[in-house]
Amino acid sequence: MSKQHARPDKAETRAEVRAVPAHARPPRAGLLLVNLGTPEAPTPKALRRYLKEFLGDPRVVEVPRPIWWLILNGIILPFRAPRSARAYQRVWTEHGSPLLVQSRQLADSVQDKLGQTMPRVRVMLAMNYGQPSIDSAVDRLRAENIQRLLVLPLYPQYSATTTASVFDRVTRSLSRLRWLPELRFINDYCNEPSWLDAIANSVKSFQARHGKPDRLLFSFHGIPKRNLISGDPYYCQCQASARQIVSRLDLDDKHWQISFQSRLGKAEWLKPYTDKTLAQMAADGVGKVQVICPGFSIDCLETLEEIAMENREEFLEAGGESLDYIPCLNNDPVHVGLLAELARKHGQGWPEFAGQVAVGETELSARVTRADEAADFLGLE
Repeated sequence: MSKQHARPDKAETRAEVRAVPAHARPPRAGLLLVNLGTPEAPTPKALRRYLKEFLGDPRVVEVPRPIWWLILNGIILPFRAPRSARAYQRVWTEHGSPLLVQSRQLADSVQDKLGQTMPRVRVMLAMNYGQPSIDSAVDRLRAENIQRLLVLPLYPQYSATTTASVFDRVTRSLSRLRWLPELRFINDYCNEPSWLDAIANSVKSFQARHGKPDRLLFSFHGIPKRNLISGDPYYCQCQASARQIVSRLDLDDKHWQISFQSRLGKAEWLKPYTDKTLAQMAADGVGKVQVICPGFSIDCLETLEEIAMENREEFLEAGGESLDYIPCLNNDPVHVGLLAELARKHGQGWPEFAGQVAVGETELSARVTRADEAADFLGLE
């Protein structure tokens, strides 16, 4: 079970606001970890609701809205929701969606890590689509007197389809507030040496246990090719990520490749496609393949079902000998440490991230007294 600070009960949060006014609490900073999202259950109904929100985001699908509304509601949702539900059923756990379970664990661990030296920093988790929502995280700002907010989308590489969508939704949610927090936003972290080292070391550790493959495949989530042409840096960042990881692994060019997975629709997406790449590997006599997905911070449907199950089955059917999937960093202590350090780095200049106490208890008490006196004078309750 996740701890209270990672997902507070909504009723308790409201009760706190009524019982203790914001000025009676010490100023705090918030670290908002945002992941993509997940349906609430592996059912067609839940998938239809989730996919409608996800695929209805104009950052995700850049098609004129009236046309896309007809395609989404008339064609995609009726057919894709049942199929996606069956896929989610293959990876669903007794505790729920793997993405949500691992993301909550990660948020709790980062809170514990930061709490050792930064007790006035609150870690919050939100999903861009589904629950817990960004709105629910923003609602905590005034309840806990969070006056500075650092947003960290859990996407190592930047894309308008992911990172920019988080920015849109966070700022839209903040527009509901009268008293806005100071805001900082981390665009990407794929060039951070600690992240590159962590991915490379995860490969080394996996291969120490399972042996080395004939080919290491870096599979990133795809986006439409037109996004690249329009200026999205995602493709270039994926290429740079793989090269820097490979340099740490000291691999020859013939022992690794890059591909892109999870395409949707008939438009051309970033190539080469993962499924076709694996089929070609099998045809070329590449027997043992290991796949890693450095564009994902947490294992999810796209890694656990699409790669480790569906693509593995297809590779073996095509004549391949074995396909092993190397897990994401998930809640690994190294991942926790690098995210905590990333937050500290981007929080420089804010007293909470320096472990400082901005307002002492004596000053807080004086503030409450002054506010109560002002309330009496103005006739406020």
